[in-house]
Amino acid sequence: MIMHKHFKLVCWAAVLGLGLAAVCAIALNRGESISALWFIAAAACIYAIAYRFYAAWIAASVLMVDSTRATPAERLDNGRDFVPTNKWVVFGHHFAAIAGPGPLIGPTLAAQFGYLPGTLWILVGAVLGGAVQDMVTLFFSTRRNARSLGQMARDEIGPIGGAAALIGTFLIMIILIAVLGLVVVNAMKHSPWATSTVAATIPIAMLVGFYMRNFRPGRVLEATLLGVVLLLLAVVGGGWIDHQPMLRGWFDHEGLTLAWAIIAYGFAAAVVPVWLLLAPRDYLSTFVKLGTVMLLAVAIIILQPQVHMPALTQFTDGSGPIFGGKLFPFVFITIACGAISGFHALIASGTTPKLLANESDIRMIGYGAMLLESFVAIMAMIAATVLEPGVFFAINSPAGVVGSEAVDAIAKINSWGFAVTLEQMNQLASDMGESSLFARTGGAPSLAVGMASIFGHAFGKSMLAIWYHFAIMFEAIFILTTLDAGTRVGRFMLQDMLGNVWPKMGRTSWTPSVMLTSGLVVAAWGYFLYIGVIDPNGGVNILWPLFGIANQMLAAIALCVATGILVKSGRLKFAWITGLPLIWLLTVTSTAAWQKIFSDDIRVGFFAAANDLSAKLAAGVLPLDKAAVAPKLIFNQQLDAYLTVFFVLLLWLVVLDMLYVLYRYLRAQPLLPLTEAAYQPTRLVDSWVRD
Repeated sequence: MIMHKHFKLVCWAAVLGLGLAAVCAIALNRGESISALWFIAAAACIYAIAYRFYAAWIAASVLMVDSTRATPAERLDNGRDFVPTNKWVVFGHHFAAIAGPGPLIGPTLAAQFGYLPGTLWILVGAVLGGAVQDMVTLFFSTRRNARSLGQMARDEIGPIGGAAALIGTFLIMIILIAVLGLVVVNAMKHSPWATSTVAATIPIAMLVGFYMRNFRPGRVLEATLLGVVLLLLAVVGGGWIDHQPMLRGWFDHEGLTLAWAIIAYGFAAAVVPVWLLLAPRDYLSTFVKLGTVMLLAVAIIILQPQVHMPALTQFTDGSGPIFGGKLFPFVFITIACGAISGFHALIASGTTPKLLANESDIRMIGYGAMLLESFVAIMAMIAATVLEPGVFFAINSPAGVVGSEAVDAIAKINSWGFAVTLEQMNQLASDMGESSLFARTGGAPSLAVGMASIFGHAFGKSMLAIWYHFAIMFEAIFILTTLDAGTRVGRFMLQDMLGNVWPKMGRTSWTPSVMLTSGLVVAAWGYFLYIGVIDPNGGVNILWPLFGIANQMLAAIALCVATGILVKSGRLKFAWITGLPLIWLLTVTSTAAWQKIFSDDIRVGFFAAANDLSAKLAAGVLPLDKAAVAPKLIFNQQLDAYLTVFFVLLLWLVVLDMLYVLYRYLRAQPLLPLTEAAYQPTRLVDSWVRD
């Protein structure tokens, strides 16, 4: 026994040593390329240590997880919403729900600062912030009959903070979905291969839904194999369509046309039965997501590619072409989901606690799934930074910054000190099966190029075009899964709010309510999608910072609720585990919001950009095409500014409510009672619950 204990200590000491060596190699390297293997080693070691020790300590000593306690899934089992489910199935559901485009796109965009800041934030932010938020939110929701985040805020902190949380959650969801749609549109714009492949995933998901429900009920493995094979054939078939002049034109569209198609899809996904599209798409996406990430990790281990992006670029001063803003605070709001994401709190207090069969699985599902998503973000950072920096900036820099002509873009990027040639970009586009890769903003195309390059060098360069469009499909599945699920969740939230005024509107199955609320939700995020599509700078500079700020404000709201419950539960000495990341998020989001509202830099401040564009429009110096959309862009910049102000006010309402709880606790004054459900012993003894 003693020998075994000593052996385990030696093993964990070795893991710690390797992790420290990897972090030092990443952080201290200057002036030369570095192997991507160091990134994988650092992530694997840090995640293992955090999960084994920090997460285990929180679960046992802070939350006091009780495996003998019946969960809401057991006590309220109704065979529809509350269903005790195998922990691996719940893990798969939870990961599929939280793993949207954030861990893919955020690190790719943040690479304009260099690989170092984003990588360190992904590693530290996930283990100390994101995974903690997910786990404690899941625990507290489970103890409160799977109540939502907004309802917990209302019950535990107060009606003012609760109302602010409910409104903020809904509005943040709208911004989130709009950004997801923009990323998909920019990836498919004038790419028949990508568009036809993504379009094919919709009937494939519906076919799998019919197969599992009507044709061969219970034959899950058959349906899975059918869906995966059809998805792979869709990638190959997209290449065939791209080379057929008669068919190619059907899928070669401008961004605005694709935006309308995405809006129509979002509405359909919100109103059709969940088993027909949403459930099979989620199920298939889990296999594609996990399989692709693991394959990418294997390819990196085999290939051992060099990271060519410098540790820090000159754009840390805020002059970056992809988005404006200095390293602090914008690297932290650009990389949201890979480190900490408020959207996760909606899932951790939504569907997941209704499926959880035993509290002892909370660490694996809450903390573990976030670590896996953080690993996805590390893979995205590697895929973006193994590209030559000149190529990376040629793909991601909008035409409004580098020029609409390829020759102008090449000259501009070379002036920054990043070598790239027109011949190099033309050859790369040809290898990827595209006509051009210039100004493909949004992060998805450059990420797909990076992934294809790694896959191609590891498994065969002759298939680069296939790998590229497989990566586009992989990203689109990530995004559309969150887009359609988010639209449906937004519809539920709006029905709940309208149900307080007209109870019949709260009936989620009443057709008029379904159609009206779905239309309102889609119209809201569709408008912001339209903003991004017509923006000559690609839309990312307008929407992504707003998305990052809003998403992390939602995370701060979740940490406020968790901190308040810890204080009320008599665990003030442990409140730092949520309090410290809360203080950091308040600092980052408030600073970013202040700069987006009041900065005089037109590439940062919303009002500054609106005023500059107004002056140019009045002076008549804008080209005709830009002058035509200028009034809309001016209004949109101002709207984004007022939304940012509104989000800040909502956040600080919740914070002040939580601080008032702390004040009353320290003065031994009465507080709202804890709403934790009474203890009931579990009766689930089936082996699958524990194994």
